[in-house]
Amino acid sequence: MKVVVQRVSKASVTVDEKQLCAINDGLLVLVGIENSDTQEDIDWLSNKIVNLRIFNDDQGIMNNSLLENKGDVIVVSQFTLHAATKKGNRPSYIKAARPEVAVPLYDTFVNAIELKLGKKVGTGIFGADMKVELLNDGPVTIIIDSKNKI
Repeated sequence: MKVVVQRVSKASVTVDEKQLCAINDGLLVLVGIENSDTQEDIDWLSNKIVNLRIFNDDQGIMNNSLLENKGDVIVVSQFTLHAATKKGNRPSYIKAARPEVAVPLYDTFVNAIELKLGKKVGTGIFGADMKVELLNDGPVTIIIDSKNKI
C-alpha cells in the first residue's frame, strides 16, 4: 500500500456535484492498493497514519499526532499512486490491484483507521470520478509505502 498523507485545514470529496464528505483540521489520505497488499500492510499503515507527529503543539512544533489533535480524516482510493513511468510517456498501472482485490482492502483500511480514532472517516466512492478539494496546511505532504518499512 502506498499513501500520500496531506495535513489539511479543510478538505472535501464531491461526486456528481454532491458533496460526500468534508472535514476541517485533519488529514486527507490518498491510498493506492496493489495485489500483494495484506492485513499486515493495513495494520502497519493505519497505525503509522494516526500516530504521525505532524500537527503543531503549543510551541508551533510538529509534535502532535492525529490522535492528540483529535483531527478528522478523509481516505480516498487512488490507483494512480502505483503508476509506473520508467518507459514512455503513458503510465502503466499494472501494479494497481483490480477492484475485486482493492475494494475489500480499502474498506478494511478505512475501518482500521476508524477503530483507532474512535470516529467515522470520510470517504469517496471507489472507482468514481471524484472531485477532491483541499487546503494543504503547511504544506505538509508525506508519502508512505508499506513495502518500505525498514
